[in-house]
Amino acid sequence: MIKGKRIVLSTFGSFGDIHPYIAIALELKSRGHTPVMATSEVYREKMVAAGIQFYPIRPNMPSYDDTEEMLRLSVELMNPRGGTEKVLQLVAENPREVYEDLDAAVEGADLLLTHPLPFVGPIVAQKRGLPWVSSVLAPISFFSSHDPPVLPQLPSLYHLMKRSWAASRLAYRIASSRLENIMEPIYRLRAELGLPRGAQPLLVGQHSPTMVLALFSPLLARPQPDWPANTRVTGFPFYDRRDFFGETEAEPALMKFLADGPPPIVFTLGSAAFWVADQFYRDSIKAAQELGQRALLLIGHARNRPTELLPAGMAVFEYAPFGEVFPRASVIVHQGGVGTTGQGLRSGRAVLIVPHAHDQFDNAARVVRLGCGRMVARPRYNARTAIRELGAILENPSAFTRAKEVGERVRNESGARSAADAIEEVLLTHN
Repeated sequence: MIKGKRIVLSTFGSFGDIHPYIAIALELKSRGHTPVMATSEVYREKMVAAGIQFYPIRPNMPSYDDTEEMLRLSVELMNPRGGTEKVLQLVAENPREVYEDLDAAVEGADLLLTHPLPFVGPIVAQKRGLPWVSSVLAPISFFSSHDPPVLPQLPSLYHLMKRSWAASRLAYRIASSRLENIMEPIYRLRAELGLPRGAQPLLVGQHSPTMVLALFSPLLARPQPDWPANTRVTGFPFYDRRDFFGETEAEPALMKFLADGPPPIVFTLGSAAFWVADQFYRDSIKAAQELGQRALLLIGHARNRPTELLPAGMAVFEYAPFGEVFPRASVIVHQGGVGTTGQGLRSGRAVLIVPHAHDQFDNAARVVRLGCGRMVARPRYNARTAIRELGAILENPSAFTRAKEVGERVRNESGARSAADAIEEVLLTHN
């Protein structure tokens, strides 16, 4: 075991992008290391609450309290057609300032761990000669031709790519070509710093030649021949506290509701999609009522609170730690973000996934293939389709049996510990 190293963890995004790295940072800290979270200023208070050193990195994200800006941004970013490209543009458009911030953050560091989105991480590591471990949160980041992803822009393309390796490779080349303009600022920065153009920053360049951590369960995806050879699948690193809004555990009233009757259907849109909830929660209430089920709605923000009187057996809360609530559900309805997906699998409960954008379609398809539930794309989700899909799950004992089996296996994984073990292996080779 190696102790006392300064390890910078670079990440960007919503809770689903932040929480796995908090879990890893806390594990590293328990081993005597000094983890430093390098991410958006908006998460400073969250890191203080978790007891993790923090270094602010641009671009700045809107405050949770800036409802108008969060709504505007979420409408763009949660679009299944162009949302992913908008995210990439947001991260890639001013790489010089991100580079300057991260370069300052790694001063005196012994290792850098990167998330897929801060594209300057590989540049900082290369310029400084710093040991570098990269990571991905979801299988879609590998864009494998042998295990093709379900793309939000055209989900049906999966079936063609699955049947034809050539079609899968063609889709890869088209995606790479479309990304070139977005990545041009990264290429310019590399040239300014005297570095070669390098591999495409998202599809290949994000992966470290030393170690790549796949921070998800091997049940979600097995290593493929076209994954980086040095990839290690760790399991999900779990952390689910909201911290900087004052909640450290589920509210007593919420726990009382769960204890006062049969397990409810839990409806949530995770940590980002709730900004574009629209009629999701109203339709969910109608569906649960029609099915004669209790319901717990985790609405994310007060603006989603139903104005109508709630039917008996239903409750609304803004937030609750999924790790405490999901195991007490009958069925879980969620958006398919990889963090929520991991919590759903760990809970051992059947799920209905309502993907909006990004990796959510691929995560949902993988859970369905595992036999743990069903999926319906967000544009098709309404009271009628929710009744139909939830009814199909409730009448299917095999989904509950399979979900329970998967839950037992996921709970036996330890993503944070496995990730920390891998990081320490790299530190030993560079000691």
